Amino acid sequence: MLSKPDRVVLIGVAGDSGCGKSTFLRRLSDLFGEEFITVICLDDYHSLDRKQRKETGITALDPRANNFDLMYEQIKALKNGQAIDKPIYNHETGMIDPPERVEPNHIIVVEGLHPLYDERVRSLLDFSVYLDISEEVKIAWKIQRDMAERGHRYEDVLAAIKARKPDFDAYIEPQKEFADVVIQVLPTQLIKEDKERKVLRVRMLQREDTEGLSPVYLFDEGSTIQWTPCGRKLTCSYPGMQMFYGSDVYYGRYVSVLEVDGQFDKLEQVSYIESHLSNTYTKYVGEMTHLLLQHREYPGSNNGTGLFQVLTGLRMRTTYERLTAKEAKIAAKV
Repeated sequence: MLSKPDRVVLIGVAGDSGCGKSTFLRRLSDLFGEEFITVICLDDYHSLDRKQRKETGITALDPRANNFDLMYEQIKALKNGQAIDKPIYNHETGMIDPPERVEPNHIIVVEGLHPLYDERVRSLLDFSVYLDISEEVKIAWKIQRDMAERGHRYEDVLAAIKARKPDFDAYIEPQKEFADVVIQVLPTQLIKEDKERKVLRVRMLQREDTEGLSPVYLFDEGSTIQWTPCGRKLTCSYPGMQMFYGSDVYYGRYVSVLEVDGQFDKLEQVSYIESHLSNTYTKYVGEMTHLLLQHREYPGSNNGTGLFQVLTGLRMRTTYERLTAKEAKIAAKV
């Protein structure tokens, strides 16, 4: 059994439904260990159940359908080392079930639609990521998932996406501004008029003012680099692969951008890419590649999605170690 944490580290994982949050959370569990992490799904703070939302026409994306006061009070209590009685939203019945007891843990991950929406909740987070899936890719993924796995009709899937869009644009997407890292998943630029969305262009936007962390860079920090890594050390089938590194302005702040367009044929060869990256916050040579290989079956492992999820996880680990070391230092002085 793990000891009670001296310092609870809070991580926010934001994004729309079906954007890859579940896969990212599995990668975090691999990195930290399942016992070390407690995940809180913010759907549990719905103040309106499914029937009430249908009656009022208020979607789950709308802040009015969520209890931010309770969310703030309970997350603050966990950060202060106190147990809470967290409500449960039952996704099967659409009802709000009796609460469950949640004890503080070394790392608490708050994930869902609104981790960065409420300024009070946002101020409690020690690190945050926003998973930003472009409209074209989101539609392709949702159609594939809902038609293949849930038996939905194509027209119904498109109608559901269209119905959510105004609230998504108003309440979910603006949270990107506050994230330490934004992972963008976009259509490839390597194939003209690509409709399948199997090959993806993925960008990792890193705030340059995040305390205790320097952005990961390719080859030469501060330069603008366009690199075709395909060749003797990296096998690339059609349509190949392009990488980019440079600086950009995002919501009025400078960010460092790392980009991968294309996919890896042989995951073991990612070590070649890793050897050209700096500030990865790995603990040994090849750790980033090892973490990808550990679960090659995870969605996105063969493109920039998995790569950047691992890199973001490593940044979270560094944040945790920095904050807990700081806490231990303060405790030793007292």
